[in-house]
Amino acid sequence: MNWSSPLWYFCYIVVLIGLAGYGSHRLTIVYLYWRHARKRPQPLREFEDLPLVTVQLPVFNEMHVVDRLLDSVAALDYPQDKLQIQLLDDSTDQTVDICRAGIERLKARGFDAEHIHRTDRTGFKAGALENGTRFAKGEYLLILDADFVPNPDLLQKTIHYFTDEKIGLIQTRWGHLNRTFNVLTRIQAMFLDGHLELEQTARNRSGRFFTFNGTGGIWRKSCITDAGGWEHDTLTEDMDLSYRAQLKGWRFIFLNDVETPAELPVDMDGFKSQQHRWTKGSIQVCKKVLPAIWKAKVPLFVKMEATAHLTSNFAYLLLICLCFLIYPNQHCQPDFGKFTYYIINIPIFFFASVSVIVFYMVAQKALRPQGWWKEIPYLPLLLALGIGMSISNAKAVIEALFNHESAFVRTPKYGINQGAKRTDWKKSSYKAMKTLTPFVELLFGFFFLYVVLEAAAQGRWSSAILLLPFPIGFFYTSLASIARMLPAPVAQTPEKIAGDS
Repeated sequence: MNWSSPLWYFCYIVVLIGLAGYGSHRLTIVYLYWRHARKRPQPLREFEDLPLVTVQLPVFNEMHVVDRLLDSVAALDYPQDKLQIQLLDDSTDQTVDICRAGIERLKARGFDAEHIHRTDRTGFKAGALENGTRFAKGEYLLILDADFVPNPDLLQKTIHYFTDEKIGLIQTRWGHLNRTFNVLTRIQAMFLDGHLELEQTARNRSGRFFTFNGTGGIWRKSCITDAGGWEHDTLTEDMDLSYRAQLKGWRFIFLNDVETPAELPVDMDGFKSQQHRWTKGSIQVCKKVLPAIWKAKVPLFVKMEATAHLTSNFAYLLLICLCFLIYPNQHCQPDFGKFTYYIINIPIFFFASVSVIVFYMVAQKALRPQGWWKEIPYLPLLLALGIGMSISNAKAVIEALFNHESAFVRTPKYGINQGAKRTDWKKSSYKAMKTLTPFVELLFGFFFLYVVLEAAAQGRWSSAILLLPFPIGFFYTSLASIARMLPAPVAQTPEKIAGDS
């Protein structure tokens, strides 16, 4: 053993302790959920005269889903004369014409509908919402992204909570229109179910801060104004405004039993762009509001939960560090004896890995009490995908830390509903991401394949099995992206086939 062995091992343990810390936070969320989930909030009373609601629909080049969105909004079970519909359109393609035609159809049916088209994207989505709010007639603003399909009873189940003048936001739980479309959408649904069912419910009902999810929620307009309005200096304007509003004393409500379905990204590039934006934006918000949270006169447990929430994506940096430490650790572990080895490693493994499994299984059992066990086979893939995404998301964290500017890259939507066939996937309208990240992921995949094979060859089967998600995850994220970069095969027309024959 050389002098560097204890140093490598020390760094390895420190990184694992950091990951275990975030794992223990997941278990804390599970505990808070079990303790508080039954405390469903109730409105103080019901409005005798339903208030005017402005429905804000921010879109950008969403040609495949705009009509579906407008149809679902028109089907809301709410008095037509109490609805104002704003289609906040920043599009630069044929979506503009689709939006214009869709709004004209609603006007012909008697709706108060407006197509607000901007020729620049100043502030991106936040800028579009800020611009639309200037013309909003309603005190209550229902915000829906282009891929959402609200249920008709959405407003009837939510609006009456605003009879409490201290309530600034009502957030509903996202559902999934295309959960079973492919393996990627299935795993994404599990990720989001954990966040929306467990985290949001636990935070809200235990008196901690929670955040607007960017869509599927209703704001009180005066709450937005009091908090300083929509600001453009982060990529997650929803999280930013949420913390500023709650620091002003506004209360939020999360309704986990009111579902608003949406479309999940069906390809790896769409998923990566979404995760990159969310990850980078959360670190930007962390830098912006965390000092104010610790200066605020709120309970310590609220400050600690907000800190864990806002810093959680630093776990991707720890995961990347772990990738560089695993192989040296396989060869440089000091011999402390088996007893000491297990005393150190078993608790860390439990909090860093088992906690993730417990977290997502509790969410599935809560949402699907009869068939939750059917999701168990997807757990190894969930762990693998989380590992595979570490390079892309760690890059997002670093960009945020060093104030690297980037555009708001929207997530592609294809208008895919539950039960759709893969041939329904309209891929031609969206280009693959131009980045070297997939090739870096591919190198990591080959490296960890070597590490796993070496461990197996040396008879260290437990290590080989535990490390197997690493090559699987990196190969999956890299090859799925590289495949999208390849030119699509040209479809032959009947005339061409006849000519060739």
